[in-house]
Amino acid sequence: MPKQCQFDGPGGPEVIRWSDAPEPVPGEGEVAIAHTAVGVNYIDVYHRSGLYPVPLPSGLGMEAVGTVTAVGAGVAGLAPGDRVAYASAPLGAYAEARAMPADRVVRVPDALDDRTAAAIMLKGLTAHALLFRVFPVRAGHHVLVHAAAGGAGSLLCAWAHHLGARVIGTVGSAAKAERALATGCDAVVRYDREPVAETVRGLTDGRGVDVVYDGVGAATFEASLDALAPLGMMVSFGNASGAVPAFAPGELARRGSLFLTRPSVVDYTRSRADLETGAAAVFEAVAAGVLRPHIGQTYALTDAARAHHDLEDRRTVGASLLLPA
Repeated sequence: MPKQCQFDGPGGPEVIRWSDAPEPVPGEGEVAIAHTAVGVNYIDVYHRSGLYPVPLPSGLGMEAVGTVTAVGAGVAGLAPGDRVAYASAPLGAYAEARAMPADRVVRVPDALDDRTAAAIMLKGLTAHALLFRVFPVRAGHHVLVHAAAGGAGSLLCAWAHHLGARVIGTVGSAAKAERALATGCDAVVRYDREPVAETVRGLTDGRGVDVVYDGVGAATFEASLDALAPLGMMVSFGNASGAVPAFAPGELARRGSLFLTRPSVVDYTRSRADLETGAAAVFEAVAAGVLRPHIGQTYALTDAARAHHDLEDRRTVGASLLLPA
């Protein structure tokens, strides 16, 4: 019988428990997958903590790579033995095996290993949506990326740099500053030592940036708004430091008729066509060397709680993976 991580109620990492999982028998339109690598993402923390409430008890995780072991009725184009990846609900990726809707999985290219695919799928789809659809980045744009050495941040920096933007990243340590510069940042701001908005304006001759990609949330929101040029866009796509507090829409006008959006990759990959387009772009960017996902740490699947502790304590760099035995 396969095993999985579950939680019965919201709380800290200690609520994650190791339990039996149902045998993954695929229903109509589903495939059964034996996982080889599972991605750890901050949205998993939101689900576990209750910030994003889910029906309980619940599994955890939205991203994994594995091998198809069986296909259900009505599934075309997939067969046992195929290597596939997904970054989607329903929750339950923290498992040795599971059934998954076939229209939510994509084939992994032969040249891409399982661990790299698991490190790139959700964060890569997010980066593609943010850079190409939410705010289409072009050469000459000034871009600010918070948590630039993190899993999502490093991909945003690398891809935006490739598109010709001038990229400024924020980081919290000297080691992360080196990592961000190596990834594609033209400049870094040490938020633990210098005022973010003031420093960013100094780096842009007082103008500010065209777009801010902010996955941090409460701790950076005000500085993000203050770092924007008039008519700039604030893209708030995560809450690593907590949810952004309510604020008056008039603040956007006062700061220069700014735009604010709170996108979710779920909506940008809701259709099969959008999922396939995004995944193909991500895989092509990896193959071309534009994106070089960095796997900073791996954990046994049974050690998911420690992975969450490290993520929340900002002890991780790049992507984190859980590995089934």
